Amino acid sequence: QVQLVESGGGTVQAGGSLRLSCAASGRTFSSYPMGWFRQAPGKERDFVAAISASGAGTSYADSVNGRFTISRDNAKSLVYLQMNSLKPEDTAVYYCGRGRYWSSSHGSEKYDYWGQGTQVTVSP
Repeated sequence: QVQLVESGGGTVQAGGSLRLSCAASGRTFSSYPMGWFRQAPGKERDFVAAISASGAGTSYADSVNGRFTISRDNAKSLVYLQMNSLKPEDTAVYYCGRGRYWSSSHGSEKYDYWGQGTQVTVSP
């Protein structure tokens, strides 16, 4: 059984930064791509960023490209999301997910395990 636990959310003013972390259980962390998604109230869960199993490949949603950076530490079974230049529209619950395989597209259906989410609120 795989468990994912996010942390690092909070409230920040526009223009500020936060770093989210996702801790994974299980021995096969380094074999799978990982991703971050977010869900605002009344909206669907949207792709934010993904990283390949080795960390060599990354992908970002257009809305966060250039502001957010995804990274991973396979020795510690951790994946991070560094968020800079935050905007009020980044406000959402952020979820970490384990991908089934690396793909050029990143729909949530391609992820099989999810964390409980961490709230990010960006004030104007």
